[in-house]
Amino acid sequence: MNKILIVDDDENICELLTLYLEKEGYLVVCANDGIDALETYKEENPDLIILDIMLPGIDGKEVCKQIKRKDDVPILMLSAKAETFDKVLCLELGADDYVVKPFEAKELIARVKAIIRRTKGKESGYSDIKFPDLLISKNTYTVILKDKQLELPPKEFELLYLLASNPNTVYTRDMLLEKIWGFDFFGDSRTVDVHIKRVREKINLADVNWQLKTVWGVGYKFEVL
Repeated sequence: MNKILIVDDDENICELLTLYLEKEGYLVVCANDGIDALETYKEENPDLIILDIMLPGIDGKEVCKQIKRKDDVPILMLSAKAETFDKVLCLELGADDYVVKPFEAKELIARVKAIIRRTKGKESGYSDIKFPDLLISKNTYTVILKDKQLELPPKEFELLYLLASNPNTVYTRDMLLEKIWGFDFFGDSRTVDVHIKRVREKINLADVNWQLKTVWGVGYKFEVL
C-alpha cells in the first residue's frame, strides 16, 4: 500500500485530501510546516509527497530541493501561483507535477495516481551506460565524468539516461516531456530546454567522441561519432 505525505499549513486541505486519498486506499501522513515535513519524510519514507509552496519555517521550494538532493521520491507541488515562471522553477528543482490552488480534489487524485503509475515500475538491474570518460548508472542514479561524480537532479539524470541509452536517436521536446514528465504533464516545452542546457553544461567535453547535441527545429540527441 502506497504511503503519501501531505504538507500544507491549511488543516482543511490536509483533512480533505486525507479523506479522498484514504478512500482510494492510500496511507496518509501530514505535516504542517517545512521543518516538520523534512522530519516526517525521514521517519515515514513516503512513496509520494504533496507539498505546498507557502509554508512556515522552511518554504516548499527549499523542502523539495533538500529532499531531491537525496531521494527520487515523487513530489507534487501545490501553489496559489499560476505563473509559468513559478511552475518551471519548481520543476527545475525536481518536482514531478504542479497543481494550482484552488483545485478539484478529483483532478489532484488523478494526478497522484498517474505519478505513482510512472514510478511504480522502477526497479534495479539496469545496465550501466559507458562511453569514453563517462559512466551512467541508473541503479545508483550516478554519473561519473572523468572519475568525478556529478550532481544531477533526478529529471536531469533521466533525460541524460534516456538520450544516452539511444545514441544518435533524435527526440523532440514533446517526446521528452512525455517520457520523462509523463503524458499528463501540463507544463511548457521550455522545461526541456532548461534541463538540457543544464545537463550539457555539466557533461559536454571537447576531447570525446560523444556530445549532447541540439537538432535545430526538431529536438535533441546524444551524438556518438
